[in-house]
Amino acid sequence: MSESNSTGARVAIITGAARGIGAAVAKRLAQDGFAVGVVDLDEAAGKATVEAIEAAGGRALAVGADVSDAEQVEAAVGRVAAELGAPTVLVNNAGVIRDNMLFKMTESDWDTVMNVHLRGAFLMTRAVQKHMIDARWGRIVNLSSTSALGNRGQANYSAAKAGLQGFTKTLAIELGKFGVTANAIAPGFIQTEMTKATADRMGVAFEDFIAYAAKEIPVQRVGQPEDIANLAAFFVSEGAGFVSGQVVYAAGGPKA
Repeated sequence: MSESNSTGARVAIITGAARGIGAAVAKRLAQDGFAVGVVDLDEAAGKATVEAIEAAGGRALAVGADVSDAEQVEAAVGRVAAELGAPTVLVNNAGVIRDNMLFKMTESDWDTVMNVHLRGAFLMTRAVQKHMIDARWGRIVNLSSTSALGNRGQANYSAAKAGLQGFTKTLAIELGKFGVTANAIAPGFIQTEMTKATADRMGVAFEDFIAYAAKEIPVQRVGQPEDIANLAAFFVSEGAGFVSGQVVYAAGGPKA
């Protein structure tokens, strides 16, 4: 492990890390020895993740930023670099949903989802890759989704998540010569607040929503945030240096 700061620990930034998948990834990477920048829209919301990491003996910093705002992104990355060390791992997890059928979908619904998922990943990656190139080592993990294959009522989300896969493959091509890998994880049904919001929108009790989904998944259960965190931990590891430009569908089967 090459040193990135005074402690010798590499530094990771995870967006949308206040809860759900992002929080699980942040905790797992901290467990693996990374200092972690916990980036979320609301800095206060990220403090619970930071406290959990610190209670386990890790180092973390909560930073508030709108990932779709270039100035806020640059400021957030700069703060992490100043307080934790130069970040060489980035997990682009921040996401929102604005589900609706196409004929009901507003321009705001479309733009909000595109801005957070695609513009956010672009801005964060552009800001962090400078540190990776200087270090001649880096790991980028983008959170896609099985919805990239198409999902009723999610034209915006599906398009954004498919776009992230193309973005990932291009990053792998452009940054590989600098020792930087880029991969994407496409989760299936993961039990989070976001999937609960989908159940609420459909007027279905979350417990029933989970039970129905589990029956359709080959491993007969829905995913947990920790399932995705475990995969992210592999992608950012030293041992995954020859794995780049890949999309792994983590869905309990060959597809969701």
